[in-house]
Amino acid sequence: MAELDTSSKDGGKGGKVRSKKQSTKVDLTAMVDLAFLLITFFMLTTSLSKPLAMDIAKPDKDAKDENRLELRESQTMTILLGKNNKIAWYMGEPGKSAPTIEGFNDIRSSLLKNKKNVKESTGRDIVIIVKPTDVSTYKNFVDIMDEINITKTNINAPAVDDDPNHLLDSEKGAMKAAGIL
Repeated sequence: MAELDTSSKDGGKGGKVRSKKQSTKVDLTAMVDLAFLLITFFMLTTSLSKPLAMDIAKPDKDAKDENRLELRESQTMTILLGKNNKIAWYMGEPGKSAPTIEGFNDIRSSLLKNKKNVKESTGRDIVIIVKPTDVSTYKNFVDIMDEINITKTNINAPAVDDDPNHLLDSEKGAMKAAGIL
């Protein structure tokens, strides 16, 4: 049977005997193992997104006459990128029609309208030529390429002519008159 020792060690003064408290210890090894197993599992089973690149057709520097593609003016839309987030576009040959000046908010409806008109009148797909200028920004170029991609206006890649020497005098004049060049 258990005995109770009531004598105190500190000279007979009555007092309570306190038991020594031991520190608590939690072993987290199993939890860390489980966390690493879960992280490894999810890393191996998820599919990482692949970078997307848009195809762009640029004119060759050594263009030979036999490689040239003749475009119909009835199915060609030329987009000129100007300053202050403005766009000038025209259908057909330059100089025959005045370019329309728009912002990026309105270009999607123009792309869709011109795509529909070209399809109805010629039965062919629209061909888009993008001409960035020296005053346009890279953001504007990316934005117009995104709009072309969103509206699915081309089956093939849009043509990009980024040589400022290829900007025609009639295009320059119209853009200067609109204040975007």
